[in-house]
This record gives sequence, C-alpha cells and structure tokens, in this order.
Amino acid sequence: MANLPEKRAYSSPEEAARIYLLPNLFTAGNMLCGFLAIKNCIEAKFSSVDPAASAEHYILAVWLILFACVCDLFDGRVARATHRESLFGAEFDSIADTVSFGVAPALMACFLVITPKASSDVQLVTWLLAFIYLLCAGVRLARFNVLTNPLVPGNEKRAAGGDFVGLPSPAAAGMIASLVLVLSSLLKKPEDIEKAVQPWSWSLLPLMLIISYLMISNVRFPSFKKLDWTARARARGFILIIIAGFMILKFPEYSFPSLFLGYIGWGIFRHIFLLKKSEMDPAPDDDDEPVSKL
Repeated sequence: MANLPEKRAYSSPEEAARIYLLPNLFTAGNMLCGFLAIKNCIEAKFSSVDPAASAEHYILAVWLILFACVCDLFDGRVARATHRESLFGAEFDSIADTVSFGVAPALMACFLVITPKASSDVQLVTWLLAFIYLLCAGVRLARFNVLTNPLVPGNEKRAAGGDFVGLPSPAAAGMIASLVLVLSSLLKKPEDIEKAVQPWSWSLLPLMLIISYLMISNVRFPSFKKLDWTARARARGFILIIIAGFMILKFPEYSFPSLFLGYIGWGIFRHIFLLKKSEMDPAPDDDDEPVSKL
C-alpha cells in the first residue's frame, strides 16, 4: 500500500500530480507482474495443448503475483525513505493493486475451477464469486485511499495507529495464489493441477468469500509501517527471522501459504483479543466527574 504525503495544500494540480521516479517504478513493476500473471493464466487455459506447459504457466503466474506483493511492499517504503510521497503515487498504487491483487487471482481461480465439463450453473457461480472477490478488492482499495487521504480531517489519528482496516489486498491475493504452489507440490504429476483442484473447488470458492469479507471488514491488521532498516530486534526475534528466511528459500511452496495464513490468523486473533479487552475495560463515561475532597 502506498503512503500519502503529509497534510498540505498544493499550489496547482500539476504539483499534486507530480511523478517521482523511484517509488513509482516499484508500482509500475507491481502492475507489470499483475499483467504478466493474467497473460500466463490465459495461456495456461487456452493457448497450451500440453498439460505440463499449462501447469508451468499457472505456477509462473503465482510467482508473478507474489513478486507483485514484494513490489507493493517496497514502493511505499521507498517513497517515505526518499520523502517522495504524493497523491499521484497513492492513486497509481491502487490501480496497480486492482490489476495484480484483484483481476489476476480472480481469473486464476476461475480458470482452475471451471473445466470444459462444468455445467453452466457451476460456471455462473464461479464467475460470480470471482467478481465478488474483485469487487471487494476494489472497495478495499478505494476505502483505503479515503481513510488515509491527508486532506480529510481526522485521518492523522488513523495514520498514527499503524493498522490496516480490513485485510490488505496483497495478503488476500497471496493467500489465494500460494495455494496453487501447495497443490503443485503435493501432486505426483504437476500437469494434473487443474484436475486436482476440482475436488477442492467447493472449498476454494467459500475461501474466496471469506477473504473477500475480510477485505471490507473492520478487522484491523498490522501494517508494519514502522518496521524499516533502522528497526531494532531482540536476539530471539532476530534468530526467528533468519530461520523464517531459510524456510522460505528451502520450502517456498509451503512457507508462503503459511506466511499469509499466519498473518490473516494473527490479525483475526488480535482483533478478537482487543474487542474482549475493550469489553472488560470500558472507557470511563464523560459524565463521571472526580469527587473533590473537602
């Protein structure tokens, strides 16, 4: 998610639309990865006669979506580090996210679930659920822009909280796309990936609905905006980071789904814990005045 500039007035529309090269290069890379992921999904479904080549296209599309997540992670950090945040960058980032984390995973899910033998009702339901996911991703990104717009009064407090309201679209897309890596690693013949998805189609589609709901919900997920190269870490945390990096490099097909699932589960658990804590420790009423001692 791109970050917006500090609250200030622009002297002209041209100044507000100024394009800073370095952070927007990462955003353009995000959009490029999303476009290439869509291209590989189409080629996997229609252009390739060889099942093995089709599976390679799907797996490549997954890696492109995951690499788009990396680009999206760095564009905002680079903008903040170089003091090059802009309103143009925020809007450009949302458009790129819609392509990479909205259209690409929705199209991949449809192509993997729908087979030539699927009935018209199954195809209709699948496309409808995929559109609901895309719609929720678009709503999530539009709401993010509104809630973080520096020109809207009161957004400074939200920005200081350091949390995302609703599941970020990169985490949603990464969760859906990384499941393909799990299927391809469990299969003896990876070229049968489309056949393997069919028995799980009625579980994958509800999963898309759950992720769609989390994107537009009020559940708060950590943004890690304050985590940069100058952040400090304890010895145990540093060792865990090294171990996690090794596991991702050694077992990427299992590490990435676990990483996204852990982030989603931690956000939900944290939200429930904060709700229970607020119920146990309610804020004092304004009418309650301290009793003065005479």
